Amino acid sequence: MVRYRIDGGLTDALGTITALDDAGCTLATRTGEVRIPWDLVTAGKPVPPAPERRGSSRPRPSG
Repeated sequence: MVRYRIDGGLTDALGTITALDDAGCTLATRTGEVRIPWDLVTAGKPVPPAPERRGSSRPRPSG
């Protein structure tokens, strides 16, 4: 997760870092790649993967 400045505040990019260089970082997110210049980055931290979804625990009606 990388938190960075945008017009009007801050936002987060949640994904996998795919590139780092002197100018910034690139993350692969669910909606596509996001390139963030270092001068906009305010924080970053590792985030564990989301838990796997489980099926419904309610019995299905037969019929």
